[in-house]
Amino acid sequence: MNIFRLLGDLSHLLAVIILLLKIWKTRSCAGISGRSQVLFAAVYTARYLDLVTSYISAYNTVMKIVFLVASYGTLYLMFIKFKATYDHNHDTFRIEFLVLPCVILALLINHDFSALEILWTFSIYLESVAILPQLFMVSKTGEAESITSHYLFALGSYRGLYLFNWIYRYYAETHYDLIAIIAGIVQTVLYCDFFYLYITKVLKGKKLQLPA
Repeated sequence: MNIFRLLGDLSHLLAVIILLLKIWKTRSCAGISGRSQVLFAAVYTARYLDLVTSYISAYNTVMKIVFLVASYGTLYLMFIKFKATYDHNHDTFRIEFLVLPCVILALLINHDFSALEILWTFSIYLESVAILPQLFMVSKTGEAESITSHYLFALGSYRGLYLFNWIYRYYAETHYDLIAIIAGIVQTVLYCDFFYLYITKVLKGKKLQLPA
C-alpha cells in the first residue's frame, strides 16, 4: 500500500458513490451508459473471483465486496428499478467489439495459463476500454450533466493515480506488471480529451459538451 494506490482506491470509490447517488436522488439513469456498467460488472466479477480462493487483507476483501455490490446494485437500478429512464436510443456502442478482443488477448498474453489468471488478465484488458460506451454516449448526445462529468473525472483519476502507484512500486520495490501498466496507460489516454474539457468547462460552471 502507498499513497498513490490509496488515493486511487478512494477516487474509484468516490466515482461509484457519485454514480449511485446521482441515480438514486434523481430517480433517473439518464445520461448513464448501461453498457459501460455491464462491462464494469464483468470486470469486477472476473477479477474478484479470488475472494473465494485467497485472503490478502481485510482492506482488500472489503473493497472488492464493495465494488461488486455497488456494480450489481447499479445494474439493478438501471435495468429494473428505473428502467423507464434508461436511454436505449443513445447507448448503442457494440460492446462485443471490446469483449471479444479482450478475451483473445487474455488467452494469448497472460502471466500464467490458469483459469483465475486468465480471468484476471481479461478483467485488466476489459477495464481499460469499459468506459468507451459511456464516452460514446456522451459524444452522441453532445453533452453531459455535471454529476455525470464528476463521475467520469473521478473514475479517470483513479486509473491515473494507479499509474503513479506502479511507478512508485517500480522504484521502491523493483516490482512492476507490464500488462497492468500498458492497460492503465490505454485507459488513461482515453480520458485525456474529457479531462481537458472537464478542467476548462465543468470546473468553471459550464455544461460539458463533446463533439459528436
